[in-house]
Amino acid sequence: MKTGCVALVLCLNISVDPPDVIKISPCARKECWIDLFQRLFRQDLLVASLFRNFLLAERIMRSANCSPISYPLLPPTHQHHMWDAWDMAAEICLSKLPQLIADPNAEFQPSPFFTEQLTAFEVWLDHGSEDKKPPEQLPIVLLSQSHRFRALVLLGRFLDMGPWAVDLALSVGIFPYVLKLLQTSAMELRQILVFIWTKILSLDKSCQVDLVKDGGHAYFIRFLDSLDAYPEQRAMAAFVLAVIVDGHRMKTGCVALVLCLNISVDPPDVIKISPCARKECWIDPFSMAPPKALETIGKTLHSQYERWQPKARYKLQLDPTLEEVKKLCNTCRKFARTERVLFHYNGHGVPKPTANGEIWVFNKSYTQYIPLPITDLDSWLKTPSIYVFDCSAAGMIVKAFLERLDWSSSSSASSSKDCILLAACEAHQTLPQSAEFPADVFTACLTTPIKMALHWFCNRSLLRDSMEHNLIDQIPGRQNDRKTLLGELNWIFTAITDTIAWNVLPHDLFQRLFRQDLLVASLFRNFLLAERIMRSANCSPISYPLLPPTHQHHMWDAWDMAAEICLSKLPQLIADPNAEFQPSPFFTEQLTAFEVWLDHGSEDKKPPEQLPIVLLSQSHRFRALVLLGRFLDMGPWAVDLALSVGIFPYVLKLLQTSAMELRQILVFIWTKILSLDKSCQVDLVKDGGHAYFIRFLDSLDAYPEQRAMAAFVLAVIVDGHRIGQEACANAGLIDVRASAVFALGNLVDIGSPSLNGADDDSDDDEKVRAEINVVRSLLQISSDGSPLVRSEVAVALTRFAMGHNKHIKSVAAEYWKPQTNSLLKSLPSLANINSSNVYSPSSLIQGSSGLASHIGPVLRVGSDNSATARDGRISTSSPIATNSIMHGSPQSDDSSQHSDSGILLRENASNGGLNYSRSRPIDNGIYSQFIATMCNVAKDPYPRIASIGKRALSLIGVEQVSMRNSRLSNGGAHPGETSVPPSSNFGMARSSSWFDMNSADPLLSSSAAPSNMGLDILPQSLIYRWSCGHFSRPLLTGSDDNEEANARREERERIAMDCIAKCQRSSCKMTSQIASWDTRFELGTKASLLLPFSPIVVAADENEQIRVWNYDDALPVNTFENHKLSDRGLSKLLLINELDDSLLLVGSSDGNVRIWRNYTQKGGQKLVTAFSSVQGYRSAGRSIVFDWQQQSGYLYASGDMSSILVWDLDKEQLVNTIQSTADSGISALSASQVRCGQFAAGFLDASVRIFDVRTPDRLVYTARPHAPRSEKVVGIGFQPGFDPYKIVSASQAGDIQFLDVRRASEPYLTIEAHRGSLMALAVHRHAPVIASGSAKQMIKVFSLEGEQLTIIRYQPSFMGQRIGSVNCLSFHRYKSLLAAGAGDNALVSIYAEDNYQLPTLMQCVQRCFEVALGFIWRHTTVEESGMSTWEDVEVE
Repeated sequence: MKTGCVALVLCLNISVDPPDVIKISPCARKECWIDLFQRLFRQDLLVASLFRNFLLAERIMRSANCSPISYPLLPPTHQHHMWDAWDMAAEICLSKLPQLIADPNAEFQPSPFFTEQLTAFEVWLDHGSEDKKPPEQLPIVLLSQSHRFRALVLLGRFLDMGPWAVDLALSVGIFPYVLKLLQTSAMELRQILVFIWTKILSLDKSCQVDLVKDGGHAYFIRFLDSLDAYPEQRAMAAFVLAVIVDGHRMKTGCVALVLCLNISVDPPDVIKISPCARKECWIDPFSMAPPKALETIGKTLHSQYERWQPKARYKLQLDPTLEEVKKLCNTCRKFARTERVLFHYNGHGVPKPTANGEIWVFNKSYTQYIPLPITDLDSWLKTPSIYVFDCSAAGMIVKAFLERLDWSSSSSASSSKDCILLAACEAHQTLPQSAEFPADVFTACLTTPIKMALHWFCNRSLLRDSMEHNLIDQIPGRQNDRKTLLGELNWIFTAITDTIAWNVLPHDLFQRLFRQDLLVASLFRNFLLAERIMRSANCSPISYPLLPPTHQHHMWDAWDMAAEICLSKLPQLIADPNAEFQPSPFFTEQLTAFEVWLDHGSEDKKPPEQLPIVLLSQSHRFRALVLLGRFLDMGPWAVDLALSVGIFPYVLKLLQTSAMELRQILVFIWTKILSLDKSCQVDLVKDGGHAYFIRFLDSLDAYPEQRAMAAFVLAVIVDGHRIGQEACANAGLIDVRASAVFALGNLVDIGSPSLNGADDDSDDDEKVRAEINVVRSLLQISSDGSPLVRSEVAVALTRFAMGHNKHIKSVAAEYWKPQTNSLLKSLPSLANINSSNVYSPSSLIQGSSGLASHIGPVLRVGSDNSATARDGRISTSSPIATNSIMHGSPQSDDSSQHSDSGILLRENASNGGLNYSRSRPIDNGIYSQFIATMCNVAKDPYPRIASIGKRALSLIGVEQVSMRNSRLSNGGAHPGETSVPPSSNFGMARSSSWFDMNSADPLLSSSAAPSNMGLDILPQSLIYRWSCGHFSRPLLTGSDDNEEANARREERERIAMDCIAKCQRSSCKMTSQIASWDTRFELGTKASLLLPFSPIVVAADENEQIRVWNYDDALPVNTFENHKLSDRGLSKLLLINELDDSLLLVGSSDGNVRIWRNYTQKGGQKLVTAFSSVQGYRSAGRSIVFDWQQQSGYLYASGDMSSILVWDLDKEQLVNTIQSTADSGISALSASQVRCGQFAAGFLDASVRIFDVRTPDRLVYTARPHAPRSEKVVGIGFQPGFDPYKIVSASQAGDIQFLDVRRASEPYLTIEAHRGSLMALAVHRHAPVIASGSAKQMIKVFSLEGEQLTIIRYQPSFMGQRIGSVNCLSFHRYKSLLAAGAGDNALVSIYAEDNYQLPTLMQCVQRCFEVALGFIWRHTTVEESGMSTWEDVEVE
């Protein structure tokens, strides 16, 4: 940006003072200072200068008690210590001023300022790091012109410290400075400049645009051509050019054809043999008059070149003079502008080039040969250009040209060079004169390769006697038609030459010569043929850049075979034009070879040489794409190789196809490409490729994994790319979840500094309306079941808070003023808050019934320790179930160390930095909804999301504070436990499938958040970064892991079936207490759960403390908290994926659900996901009940509410909301393990209902089996076995009712189990047994016929059974085991049949010995380390 016009308005009225000003004498009279210091700084030179000078104005005017102000507001700088450096420099300079004025010729001695500052910067480099304060001398480095080399070396050292240093340097303004330096010819700067540009482009590829625009690419080309560069430095320059070429295709815009034939007159230095080669462009010049022949040859050459580049402009000069050539060159360069110009020179009618590199043309009368120096030709054509010299001793020209390039690179007046040369032979060689070749064999190879190759092949194959050569000129078809013989040969030839080039050339050179310019690529493919053919005649074509020899590459054998097969069919095809063409087996064979490599190859082995052929296998497109997908899945190295071949334009063009069979593999391939190279987004949107993926998302037959890939592609398209964002928004990309939220979030404008909040009439109303729609859409999905989606919503809404913070602050201030409830009615989630109290900090901290009663105790926001990995999966695994998967997300946490959200309104809140806000407010209803939503987000069960919510609230002036968590029980911790504050590290960690970040998150860490907050405080999205890492890893492999998991699953299924058979035949008399565990829960045991394939029991209390115990070894396994929130209450423990690596679902009584993995590893528990199952149902209260259905993957949740919510944990979505049709709430839920989608519900009014989500009416059965009693249903369940029609219901009154839904609503069996104190019911899944427990320390076990099998009572004797008031009961899934949790003494007891096999005495002794040794070792280790803590080991 620049200032285009300056308006100067002077209101002086000289000699007349204004009436309100009294001037002193003498007073200030100068009205304008002219500042000579105008340096490059940021966008606008004039604005930059004014702001630099404003700092001086502030310093000077503050000394006169006058404070200049600006917008954007700048912090005070008048006392900055750098002014001391200015004073010292000024003093030194002023002391020299009299001498310099007196003697203008006196030598000026520069100030030591820059030397001292560079020394200070060097000291920082020796001791600084990313964690320390950035070097304040960094801007000075750019201005140290007199110490330029030293400054650049120090700058290079700084950039080498990491991407953070590069980003910091770019923010200072390093780019225009080092871009300008590329114009210098100073040799000492070359290496350090290449190093600096390598560092810059490794972080920011967008610099390539200006780099090419200013001709900077030529600097690196010259560097590559220099002979004194080290290999590492050449590799850096090659990397810079690779970045430049990436996305910057070039084309040849103009072609100059110069033919110096002088037909019928041989040049004096050429002695021709007889017979000799005569044909030029396959025309015999002596078959017609010389002028006619010359014209015909020129037109033919034109048409031969036009076949390769039809869109270029062609200029032809036949036997020209020097002036005609000059005019031709100037005209071509003028037309081509920055595009490449091709200069083709045929010198068969003139002498050989001179030793000085001069070629020959004619005078006007054709009586003399006039030399044309290559220097003149180069100065006319300039750059970029390509030269083709078809003449004897053409190597002379190349030699002279290279000498000119070396001279130019070392001279001060060097010009940028991007030149390519193709010469027919070396300096000492003469063109072949054999009659088997045309006279212009080099040109024939370059422009008509198929014809030349077949002629040459026929002369050397067995076909030379049986086939007439004139048939080759009659090959049917077109070169671009694959279904014809000529087209097939052309594609095979292209595939073979590309393969040869890719396998022998460096990848950067391959990209430059074979992928950047279509005409150049064609010429170099054909040049490989020319080398093969002409070397057989002892003539060696040469090129610049120099190519290695390829004439003996084994792929030429494949070409010979393909040519022989095609030529053998030629007579038949010519005789019968209607004969069906049979394609060559070449591509099939090459794809098979590629497939063999895929089966055995790896990164450490030689790359597959067939990779370029895959792109050209049009007739086997589907197979080729599948193989290409397999290759890309091998890792980022494979994607990089494929991109180096040129996969991008190939798969980009395929997005235009409508072939259904290609959709899935194309989505997979694009996912792999974009996970490595984001820069492809530009061309993808430019060609409308985004629409392909949006249509794919709309299709109904795509699998979830494929839809996730398409969503990732769209997320990359919108990431930081405004055109991509607008394109996707216009295409209606609003129904996709996480990736769409990411996309929509990028559309939310974070605003810009507004001048005193004044309205800006230039605001785009349409853009405002679009943003309102986006925000409304985001608010609607803020309670999504996926933490990933909610996190993206929170990030996007925080952007909204930044852009509209001033207006939202005003709305929030109105709502949180100490006024009546009526002011809060428009804030939906806060409508039930008692606002009679004054919202002072003290009242909030005391947890009074104000706003804090809704949000929770007031806490100071710290950073959460949420380093974890989530690769939890849900499978519908059971002996009778099918598979289902719940995929992980980048929201996984190690633990839920999560502080409550509290709110403290700051009256004059400001984020301390720029007040980013829209200049025009939008609908206040949106602001109200935003505040309500962010209050809920700040209480999200997932720690990172809650932290983002707190950050958003802080942006609108709602201060978040945190303090140590206090437990519900008397506000204290357990004896011996220490309440540890959350770690200062915040981040997401990935172990096997998600994140692996251990560094602090500066965006959410309170310790890292600056007091002056600006754009840098915005929390960052995780989906894109995670997706890039995830999709760049192999996705199609893992067969070994699958085999291991399947084997484990099969073994567990076998064990389960054996145990089921045994328990179904057992007596089910639970008379033996095999274990008793003191959980040490202060509030008693609320829930217990027996794991199916290990002797583990999991128990939890009302405080949501979770403890895991091994009942065979009588040893604790793990202990952890479900969360750190103050609002506590447990509802149920459920097991997910029991046949696989099971997950523990913990349902809280407030409806929050958290799923854990690795919960049986000490300290290794990982939070997989967390969400609120009843978000938006404020009437649900704190009595939410749950149950899980493995086959369907459904979680059912309800409570004191009129609805039952059905969650699909695979999709992490609410899939159904069922009306209970009852006047009371639900107190018990049980899902059928036989019928998917069917579940039973027990109500507070003692009624029972069965629902089926598959039926239109949902409700399939209603009964009141406990009438006339009205106590609530305590437990309900489907009877054991595979009968889906029988249920068991128990009420708090003590009766147990057996129902058959096929009969009347009356029970067919009633058991009066307890007298008004029934607390728990357990129904075995497979054994014909149920159990009930009462508050009177009693457990009863019944058969399905009502027979009482066992009664367990409290026994006060020393050896007696110790049980308390029964809070919970749970059966083992496959064994006759019963776990009972007590409410008063916190015991968990496990009962079994008398024949239960306990561990042997020797096993117990051995285990105790191992534990004792471990205890001693830990004790010793702790003492030696000087620590005072002990690890408790409980041995029973």
